[in-house]
Amino acid sequence: MKIYIDASKFKDMLLCADALIGSNVRQINELNVFPVPDGDTGTNMSLTFNTAAAELRKRDFESVGKVADCTASALLRGARGNSGVILSLLFRGISKELKGNEIMGSAELANALNAGVEAAYKAVMKPAEGTILTVSRLAAKAAVEAANAGAAVEGVLKCAVDAGQDALEDTQKINPVLKKAGVVDAGGMGYLLMLKAMLASLRGEMEASAEQNNTSEIGDAAAFGVFDTEEITFAFDTVFIVRKAQPDVDLTALRAYLDSIGDSLVIGEDDGSFKVHVHTNIPGDALSEAQKYGTLELAKIENMRTQHDDILAGRKAQSTDDLERIEKELEEQESECAVAAPEKKYGVVTVCAGDGLTALFNELGADRIVTGGQTMNPSTDDILTEINKTPAETVFVFPNNKNIFMAAEQCIPLTGKKVVVMRSKSVAQGISAMLSFNPDNEEEQLKEDMDAAMENVHTAMITYAARDSDYDGHEIHCGEYLALLDGALIGSHRDLETLFGQLKNSIEIYDPEFISIYYGEDVTEAQATEAAGYLSDRFTDAETNVVYGGQPVYYYMISIE
Repeated sequence: MKIYIDASKFKDMLLCADALIGSNVRQINELNVFPVPDGDTGTNMSLTFNTAAAELRKRDFESVGKVADCTASALLRGARGNSGVILSLLFRGISKELKGNEIMGSAELANALNAGVEAAYKAVMKPAEGTILTVSRLAAKAAVEAANAGAAVEGVLKCAVDAGQDALEDTQKINPVLKKAGVVDAGGMGYLLMLKAMLASLRGEMEASAEQNNTSEIGDAAAFGVFDTEEITFAFDTVFIVRKAQPDVDLTALRAYLDSIGDSLVIGEDDGSFKVHVHTNIPGDALSEAQKYGTLELAKIENMRTQHDDILAGRKAQSTDDLERIEKELEEQESECAVAAPEKKYGVVTVCAGDGLTALFNELGADRIVTGGQTMNPSTDDILTEINKTPAETVFVFPNNKNIFMAAEQCIPLTGKKVVVMRSKSVAQGISAMLSFNPDNEEEQLKEDMDAAMENVHTAMITYAARDSDYDGHEIHCGEYLALLDGALIGSHRDLETLFGQLKNSIEIYDPEFISIYYGEDVTEAQATEAAGYLSDRFTDAETNVVYGGQPVYYYMISIE
């Protein structure tokens, strides 16, 4: 039985975790409470872990601390959805605990798992039990107890898995929503699969594949295009430590500069020094800029250019004969990552999918659009890129989906711009807020007006049931039209007019004055007009508008004010 884990084994354990989560994406997605085709917890966790696996495959590591640091850094920027963000938070704590450790014994493993839990609970504003947080907490608690009792690393991890399994089963009892749906927590399932894969790897029962797991090929019947998730690769892995000139030196400008010349940026600091990890093509410039803030003590630079596009396409990696072309491509990539200088006080970044909705947000004054939403939550890095491209001092971000809140909020410390995340739960709320956006107002007044506008909006969604389900006593059949109002299930039916009848009964309590119907890419204008008639015949005093949204998956998004 192994008594410690070295860097090579730890790397293999994490690559196995990526593989096992990836192979169970559909099963995790199916644990989502509603049977709508945007059940993406598994997809989010797998795509988040994919970013770490891609970085881990690029090189070998001399210590478990370096493996953990690389993993945490990649997960931070690659985090998608709440589940992906929480996964990144867990590894942020693990990384801090393992910093400087060459190997990992039972105590180090247990303490790292526990530190991850503490970091996640500290970062989440309102931790909810019966979720991935519960599973990770009880798994870590069992690991600490096992380590204190003298168990070896395999025994510690086995106790964590067993306790995690029990905790996962209990999520159905703790969380009333899960209890009604008769399922366990999807995020907790993903975390448990990670632990199981790590244990299987440690025992030699599972080996990591040399190829990257491709989560983008996994999905339900949702009519949504696959997004490009390839990472921009910079040539030099640059790590250095600078002794601060002053204990309270502000590193905001340095962070913004380094982020403009590379990626995978992580800056850790204490009162006396700070450590930078960045992938860049101009490491000399990075070192020179950092010396404005103190004295350079240590630097390590490794060339890690992989020409990932060619390798992923099965082509031979380019040689130095192509240097001129490669340098031009890298310059274009650097330009894409540059931070736009502020030309105005306020800017807006919004998330949506659909050419009609994109055009509408642009007309309302949005500076940048992050493509994504229900079935493909954008990553922290996707949102951060658009924030940095916005030529404003303060950038308001509209996630338009509660599952994107945390990914958006993770951008706040990663940019030199001030970021204000507006908690818009739907595209309809985002549109209403933008209609009240007055750039002449002060920030607090702006935020107050937009919050008030969003509070007055209720959102109904018409989609289809992706699978058979029994939710809260309501029997749902695959393929039926399905209606939601503010996220709550209203009903399902084979006949759309009958379903709209159920929806009207629920909407009536709001006595709407304005009803806007945004129709999707699979709906004709004539069909949308007919659907609008189902509502206007009941709410005769309300102003009803039909607008092309072009969104996938959801036939209709209906704004009720």
